[in-house]
Amino acid sequence: MFRRREPVPFAFLAEADKFRSNVTPPARARPTAGQIAGRSLLGVTIVAALVGSLVLGMPALEPDQSTSPAQQSRATESR
Repeated sequence: MFRRREPVPFAFLAEADKFRSNVTPPARARPTAGQIAGRSLLGVTIVAALVGSLVLGMPALEPDQSTSPAQQSRATESR
C-alpha cells in the first residue's frame, strides 16, 4: 500500500483504510412457530379484507341499469 511521506495531522485517518472491525453484528433470532402463524394470519386477514371490499364495492361501481332513459327524461320534464 502507498505510504504518505508528509506528516498527516490526523494519523488515524491515514491508517483508516487498513482498519478492520472485530465487532460482529448480533445474529437475528429465528422466529418462533407462534410468530410465523401470527404473521401469516395477519397476511391472510389483510388479503381477505381487500378482496371483501372489492366484492362489496363492485356493485356500487356498475352503472345503474334499473332506470331507463325514458323514465329519466320524464323526471327532468316535470321540474
